[in-house]
Amino acid sequence: MARSNKPLVWGLFAAGGTLAAFLLPALVFVLLLAGYGQAPAGLDYASMRAFAGAWLGKLMLFVVVALSLWHAAHRLRDALHGLGLRADKAVASVAYGVAGVGTVLTVYYLLQI
Repeated sequence: MARSNKPLVWGLFAAGGTLAAFLLPALVFVLLLAGYGQAPAGLDYASMRAFAGAWLGKLMLFVVVALSLWHAAHRLRDALHGLGLRADKAVASVAYGVAGVGTVLTVYYLLQI
């Protein structure tokens, strides 16, 4: 019986979907408030930069961004399949490749903070 990578992909998809649904909208909202200088005390730019500079903050941001990327890649692959694009190997390679590059870039940029 051939081994499959589907459980790994589905696990990343499920975790990313859960985080994207619950945490990503709040994260975007808080970042927009901070960017416009309207954030309440404790959520200003300096505080958020200090949060992103701490190892726990980096880990949390990495998990949210990386899993959201993998969720989006799998959702895009499934949507393109539903639209009739049957070149599944090519679509999967591109979608998961972009998610992989995005994950590596997330690590790179978080280490720069």
